[in-house]
Amino acid sequence: MTCSKIFSGELPELTNEIIKYFQNDFSTLHSCILVNRLWCRLAIPLLWKNPFSISTGNYNFIGIYLHNLNGELKIKLNKYDIDKLLPTNILFNYPNFIKHLNIHEFISSVGKWFEVSVGTLKHRIQYIMKNDPHYSHLETDFKRLVHESLINIFIENKVNLYTLDIEISTYYTLYFSDILEIILQNTNFIQNIKYLKLYTCRTPGFFYLDNINEDKLTKYRISQIINLHQNLKKIVIDTNDFLLYKSLLLSKDSNCSNTLNTIILYSINFKGIINLYELFEQLNVLESVHIIYCYPINIEFIQQIINLSKPFKLKSLFINKSSQIDESLELLLQKSGVYLENFGSYLLDDISSKQQSLELITKYCRNIKFLDLNEYESHIIYSILNLIDNIKQNLSYLSINIYQSLILGGNNDECIKCSSFILQNLGQILPSKLEYLSLTLQVKVNNFELFLKSIQNIFIKKLLINNKDGDDILPYIKQYIMKKERVNYLAIKISSYRNGFYYYNFNNKDLSYLKDEVEEFRLSNIKVQNYNDSIIEVYDYIKETD
Repeated sequence: MTCSKIFSGELPELTNEIIKYFQNDFSTLHSCILVNRLWCRLAIPLLWKNPFSISTGNYNFIGIYLHNLNGELKIKLNKYDIDKLLPTNILFNYPNFIKHLNIHEFISSVGKWFEVSVGTLKHRIQYIMKNDPHYSHLETDFKRLVHESLINIFIENKVNLYTLDIEISTYYTLYFSDILEIILQNTNFIQNIKYLKLYTCRTPGFFYLDNINEDKLTKYRISQIINLHQNLKKIVIDTNDFLLYKSLLLSKDSNCSNTLNTIILYSINFKGIINLYELFEQLNVLESVHIIYCYPINIEFIQQIINLSKPFKLKSLFINKSSQIDESLELLLQKSGVYLENFGSYLLDDISSKQQSLELITKYCRNIKFLDLNEYESHIIYSILNLIDNIKQNLSYLSINIYQSLILGGNNDECIKCSSFILQNLGQILPSKLEYLSLTLQVKVNNFELFLKSIQNIFIKKLLINNKDGDDILPYIKQYIMKKERVNYLAIKISSYRNGFYYYNFNNKDLSYLKDEVEEFRLSNIKVQNYNDSIIEVYDYIKETD
């Protein structure tokens, strides 16, 4: 009876709470809008609160937004026959629903929309370029015009923006300054935001000398926004900008000391950087620090942390071969290990460093939620399992990657030995529920069957298996995973190692490309996903925390 009332709309408050539960399940939300008018009215705001971040491959929502455009900007866009891409009617005032805006994703979405739409506009663009020599940069001008139009639509609709993410990427340096200028000219657009997040990481190896002045102007405008709004909650700093933003945060014009609660340090060279205490001591509400592949993690850096009078709430520590860790790591974990929730190590050259880091994490860190371990020799696999067993009460995300030794000229027998030991013992120590389990191993079916039998009572929301040069595991996946329905999402990739390269099986595709298999799993309530799209990257995971 209650169920029928929910579908009929007699219990709108309860219906609303149910639909909110699916706010990140976009396929389900799309289904909800087809149920009835009430369900549609409740689901639409959830679908449109952050459309630029929804990776569905459908960017028609930009055309729907542009339907609201009026005035001079509409006249300029109509020169490109833009009206042919816009809907004739819309049911809602969609711009009003936006709550979150990430400028990087905003620019990226417009670019992808342009790529899809350019076929429709091509004849008009070619005509303009042929008849007007000033349109040599037509694509750039068109995208800039769309950016300006969309931001102005949001401003005119007086949207109640909740989060603004200024995520700078080298790919889009050209457009950032323009967008920030529009925002600074219309500060009411951001006056009510609760979270201002700043990401300044750039794509490694990319920097365009032609854009040096544009880059400086972008940084200047970011500082204006920070000082104007004084509500910076999160900042990501890379090696190019550490000293710049350290000075900005210490500026007398900044109020960050009472707002900034999260700092992510990514790939920073700490050598020569002194007086870190000046930054951390004056941040009064700092709740989490994330260190990702920074270097060196040595006594000079760690001593600055130890000297802090405040707790140093280190939530994430990811180390790689460039991190240059030494015995002083223990001092850092003695001070901050109780706060650590995310840890990973990748391709450490020194075997003793691998062993040491695992033992220290096991000793001092009991609250690990996200664990990412890569390329370990067989004689320290026991330390891996011991660590997992020690932290399983909080563990939610686990990634184990053994295959890298092949690429680095390692022994194939060693890889099989490591993989087999993991499969024989991992299932017995896993927690009863995992959000994410990713295994990159060389699988032998007898060990794999033992593993699947040992996890029959474990629920895994998303399971990823990258089987490198291993046996055929699909029949066992069907027998133990499909029938038991203990997994929501599944991604499998199988490849073979030949002459220094990996080649895909499944006819050069992963499981998600096998339509019959995908449908078979769907009937068992398991969604098969593309393997590469399902991987949780460390940087992206940390960026979305807090």
